[in-house]
Amino acid sequence: MSLKHGLLGLLNCEGSTTGYELDKFFKNSLIYIWHAKTSHIYRELSKMESLGWLTSERVLQEEKPNKRVYSITPEGKAELLRWLSSPDIGLDGGTKSAFLMRMFFAGEIGTEGALKLLAEYKEKALSVGNEISNVQKMILEDENDFPKHAAYWKLTALHWELSYKAAIEWVDKAIAILKEESK
Repeated sequence: MSLKHGLLGLLNCEGSTTGYELDKFFKNSLIYIWHAKTSHIYRELSKMESLGWLTSERVLQEEKPNKRVYSITPEGKAELLRWLSSPDIGLDGGTKSAFLMRMFFAGEIGTEGALKLLAEYKEKALSVGNEISNVQKMILEDENDFPKHAAYWKLTALHWELSYKAAIEWVDKAIAILKEESK
């Protein structure tokens, strides 16, 4: 996935909206798939406008800061559909994980250091699991407003849920293995 395609998808679902609202929606829904800083989102919106995938309109406001409202264009919708129909399903092993890179070389910090890393990982995974439950609740609340998309949002949330359950299962096994080897 690329950030620009995620933004096109959000614009397609939400309709015309501001960069602030896109940033908020992105961070409340797609954060478990793709991490993006606010500055990256605005930079991509600018690039996408120059590609003709979206338009923006500056809205002047008297008692609030002015805002820019973005809308997907027919070219943007075509790009979104082209990307959605692409045969690349992302199983190329291109996942980046700083944590797993650290774990790969954890022999340098010894068993106690590795166990500490694993405990921190488990704590974070449990926390993210709770956040995913909140996202699942939000999807249920929004499913009547977005009937065309709700089933797919549920499938994505199920993937997140099972991935984090697998992460917790992995970390428990990793801790057991290291404790057994250190006896």
